[in-house]
Amino acid sequence: MNRRTAISTLAATGLAAALAACAPMKSTPDIVDIAASNDQFSTLVAAVTAADLVGTLKGDGPFTVFAPTNAAFDALPPGTVETLLKPENKDQLVKVLTYHVVPGAVTSDQLAGQRLNVATVQGQTVHVDGTHGVRVNKARVTSADIMASNGVIHVIDKVLLPK
Repeated sequence: MNRRTAISTLAATGLAAALAACAPMKSTPDIVDIAASNDQFSTLVAAVTAADLVGTLKGDGPFTVFAPTNAAFDALPPGTVETLLKPENKDQLVKVLTYHVVPGAVTSDQLAGQRLNVATVQGQTVHVDGTHGVRVNKARVTSADIMASNGVIHVIDKVLLPK
């Protein structure tokens, strides 16, 4: 290899490395990014925003989120969502939302065949039944194991309400 070819090759390699270092890295989106990118979670995202929990759910985690769909929120008694979203009810909204979050990343294969009571971030426990599909309290997991950079999301068909 002559000197000119060697220098050109080195220069091209260095340029490619420099460009690669500047390019944005593709990474797995976090829990909030995944929810915000899916229209079926628009009510959940509005609630998380109203409760000032976006920063928390964008944190390192890991978290397991049992995420109710818009249809789950729509099934609540009329006026419930609107009432929870009022600024004066923020504490209650935070309790409801954090009742849907479990510390750690728990996938459906870890729940299969088990019945357990699991502590939520809110402080109370939820009953998880993984013997015939997965149920959390009376909600059914309709889509499991949506992996995020800071945890896992399981879609549920009912809103979980703390006691």
